Amino acid sequence: MSGSILGYARPPPYEGSHVSDRLRLMCVHAHPDDESSKGAATMAKYVDEGHDVLVVSCTGGERGDVLNPRLKHDAHILRDLAQVRRDEMAEAQAILGVQHTWLGFVDSGLPEGDPLPPLPEGCFALEPLSVTTEALVREIRRFRPHVVTTYDENGGYPHPDHIMCHDVSMAAVVAAGDPEAFPHAGPAWQPLKVYYNQTFSKARVEAFHQALTALGEESPYAEWLENWTRPDRAVTTRVECSAWFDRRDAALVAHATQVDPDGSFFRVPREVQVQVWPTEDYEAALSFVPIAPDEDDLFAGLPADVQAADALATSGTLTIVHDTRTERDS
Repeated sequence: MSGSILGYARPPPYEGSHVSDRLRLMCVHAHPDDESSKGAATMAKYVDEGHDVLVVSCTGGERGDVLNPRLKHDAHILRDLAQVRRDEMAEAQAILGVQHTWLGFVDSGLPEGDPLPPLPEGCFALEPLSVTTEALVREIRRFRPHVVTTYDENGGYPHPDHIMCHDVSMAAVVAAGDPEAFPHAGPAWQPLKVYYNQTFSKARVEAFHQALTALGEESPYAEWLENWTRPDRAVTTRVECSAWFDRRDAALVAHATQVDPDGSFFRVPREVQVQVWPTEDYEAALSFVPIAPDEDDLFAGLPADVQAADALATSGTLTIVHDTRTERDS
């Protein structure tokens, strides 16, 4: 079905086995809306440059809270949040121009309280890793990505679905290239590079805080910085994508239940963002090709010829040359 939303052309539907003559990027996320706050401008950039980009949403976000104060009491949303979030995802997909698939698991929710309540039975975070891994292996072998992005071992932040997203992504990347693993899930395919999203770094927040202060405006980030405890991560790759910040923001706004349009995500004027932090940032976690210093392209180091890249991914003779995978913090 063709059409457009907010002036952006809707991409063709993702159906069946996918074979393309373009380099392919798969971005694995926990919930709908995560793709629009982590790497969205990068995805739009690559789509416009002619690459295939697939977003995999592991869950439907069914247990998410309504974070937009204007919509907290909307009867339609309260009646069927799951469908509303699917509709929001379709709109964001059209804006970014990406392909999309649901992995089919159920949102775990974010437990709160002291002590924390148990996670709900049947949720994504409690599924056996073998089950979630097989589901993602099927998608990897169908779409055949050369590059995969996901979250670091701590989930980027400690939401149980983000942590499971990391676990299933890394397990599936390894299993997808092993012909003896899940042989019924399609021919083996080895993604050549895996990155962690590292957009929310202290350095970036500090840069925005200082920029707002220099403009004489109140910064919403002062308290964030005072309470910042997350250790710095090694950023290996900065993708300049400021020309696509408008698409990123439009996609995020499309997830209307999940973002306050007057909130901190939008406090820094776009022209200021372009000046002080025009990139989206990544940490190379696993690669079968060398990672160059100051890398600026997720496809860097891959053969420019897609057939050659495909041959490399199916060669069965690859050796890991970059590996920074670590155990999760206790």
